[in-house]
Amino acid sequence: MKKINVQTLLKKKSERQKITMLTAYDYPFARMVDEAGIDIVLVGDSLAMVVQGHENTLPVTMDEMVYHTKMAKRGVTDALLVGDMPFMSYQAGLSDALKNAGRFLKEGGAEAVKIEGGLEVLPVVQALSSAEIPVMSHIGLTPQAIHRMGGFKVQGRTEETANRLIEEAKGLEDAGAFAIVLEAVPVDLAKRITESVSVPTLGIGAGPYVDGQVLVLYDLLGIFERFLPKFAKRYAHMKEDGIQAIRQFRDEVEKGIFPGADQSFK
Repeated sequence: MKKINVQTLLKKKSERQKITMLTAYDYPFARMVDEAGIDIVLVGDSLAMVVQGHENTLPVTMDEMVYHTKMAKRGVTDALLVGDMPFMSYQAGLSDALKNAGRFLKEGGAEAVKIEGGLEVLPVVQALSSAEIPVMSHIGLTPQAIHRMGGFKVQGRTEETANRLIEEAKGLEDAGAFAIVLEAVPVDLAKRITESVSVPTLGIGAGPYVDGQVLVLYDLLGIFERFLPKFAKRYAHMKEDGIQAIRQFRDEVEKGIFPGADQSFK
């Protein structure tokens, strides 16, 4: 597989080839995702929930995000590696945004960053793009705004909010975003947004008429069990398989089966 970059993704959209993105937070899982031929590896702030055990994405810090990006980088050869800007790493001003985004590239080895928000973050997107830091935008349901939104709710169901999301997508493209994540957006609206911009749209709960799809890896593999979003699909049941394997180890130790001759030295 040829190394994926921003231009690769733009070409895929123009040629109507679907784009795939999955999260990964460390070396072994990033290696698996990369070897499977996924286009984009996102070191998502979702790690706050699926790795750290928090109730939402807000607690994860910039230092922790850089740490996990470093690990994922070692497992990625072909995919585009994107670091997710955590809560309050860019909201306080352009200086913070530039410094923290730069850390993802300089320290973490990422090749782009992802930023949540629409019209309010246009100056940030423009500043980072001008500094040669590729930006993936994220609109619709933005988990860092969970308290304002009142929970994980579908966005853009009224004409007013739908028009605002279309306006935001166009503004983000103009500001320099190379791709836009659409989360928890009605199918028809996601299609309208996709047709209104020339950069790729990546859906997570946005239906099939976008340019690509993204999922949290721990949902896909069946590792995170607290809840499964409506838009997610389990392709494996690794938690159940893992517990079964651990129980088998426990039983074999208790019965004197493990270690056997094959696991012992003479």
